[in-house]
Amino acid sequence: MPRMELQDPKMNGALPGSAVEQEHEGFLPSHSPSPGRKPAQFMDQFEGKTSFGMSVFNLSNAIMGSGILGLAYAMAHTGILLFLALLLCIALLSSYSIHLLLTCAGVVGIRAYEQLGQRALGPAGKVVVAAVICLHNVGAMSSYLFIIKSELPLVIATFLDMDPEGDWFLKGNLLIIIVSVLIILPLALMRHLGYLGYTSGLSLTCMLFFLISVIYKKFQLGCTVGHNETAVESKSSPSLPIQGLNTSCEAQMFTADSQMFYTVPIMAFAFVCHPEVLPIYTELCRPSKRRMQAVANVSIGAMFCMYGLTATFGYLTFYSSVEAEMLHMYSQHDLLILCVRLAVLLAVTLTVPVVLFPIRRALQQLLFPSKAFSWPRHVAIALILLVLVNVLVICVPTIRDIFGVIGSTSAPSLIFILPSIFYLRIVPSEVEPLYSWPKIQALCFGVLGVLFMAISLGFMFANWATGQSHVSGH
Repeated sequence: MPRMELQDPKMNGALPGSAVEQEHEGFLPSHSPSPGRKPAQFMDQFEGKTSFGMSVFNLSNAIMGSGILGLAYAMAHTGILLFLALLLCIALLSSYSIHLLLTCAGVVGIRAYEQLGQRALGPAGKVVVAAVICLHNVGAMSSYLFIIKSELPLVIATFLDMDPEGDWFLKGNLLIIIVSVLIILPLALMRHLGYLGYTSGLSLTCMLFFLISVIYKKFQLGCTVGHNETAVESKSSPSLPIQGLNTSCEAQMFTADSQMFYTVPIMAFAFVCHPEVLPIYTELCRPSKRRMQAVANVSIGAMFCMYGLTATFGYLTFYSSVEAEMLHMYSQHDLLILCVRLAVLLAVTLTVPVVLFPIRRALQQLLFPSKAFSWPRHVAIALILLVLVNVLVICVPTIRDIFGVIGSTSAPSLIFILPSIFYLRIVPSEVEPLYSWPKIQALCFGVLGVLFMAISLGFMFANWATGQSHVSGH
């Protein structure tokens, strides 16, 4: 977007100090707001103190999802080069989407996703944005707790050399409650997201250990196709053929099959972090649009490398026989893989508080927009959210398909549709005319999001109609 020239703040509703001041002096100048304008309530009188590195850790942790375990499966049904090309395109689109968000935030001096919705679409827009954020992040939290519920009993039972079904203290439902109370809740009670930078760094370290282990296992195992002693038996029926175009140790550069249409959304939603972008921006030290865009670019670039390497080496280990949950392919008695499972569990657990923050922020903006910070309300919202998510995970055994619908609607909305609408509605026509190239780009970006949503929902409903299994994503 070209640099904006100083203009009369009264012209066509332009806000005082919104254009050039924020571009040159950073995001929201420190001086008092102009007469007649209320200070932004969401700021809570808090100056950003989170360093650049900690902000990168937090945003990277928000990007990192449980779908990383299924990326090798996605590569098996697209081919190495096609997968990496699609992943790069999605990473670039996600960076562009964050650029749209930051541009809109800089024009109106707002750092809350919900308030951008209100500014662009009125009160209804604020409600829609808050609802989309809550739905998406509740789905993400639940998927993480499902991993804890299914994997933690196996890890503990293997360490203790016990039957995971034999003792009451190895029940998954009990363990997710214990983890929620002892680990997730204390971290979720932090007042500011920046304080979770250290736990986010630990979480990313665990996932880096996972990546290194996958690379090491590739060279240790060699070709595993046809060697059942190196892998856990597939959970699918032995009478069914292995999905894919080849069953030999030969990598496919480009391929296509019916499963490709279900694996592409895994990659498409692998970079969803938009609800966390503006909260992290709010707490960034010396905030400016350029500095926050750099945080986003570094985070997205790091996750692109991690995703690409994990998928490539996982695929080159098991080729077309790889399952949607790659860890299931390794021996359960392998000590290194056991440590990897534990590291993934720790990473997932430490990600839940980061994902909870935007939900609480959305509820605060929706229900208590003019209220000052309150510890009782802060704690109550965290408790209610954790209780609801735990009940959801415990009581609903087929939650994956529900999350599929949520993910297929909320993720394209957060990445494509809402940022493009914000840009078209918020950026003044004096700065960017309606038929200018940036606004045409934003319009095409929103149309792409609608197509993504329609295709994802269409293939998922077709998947249900044919009775085939659905591949879970982020």
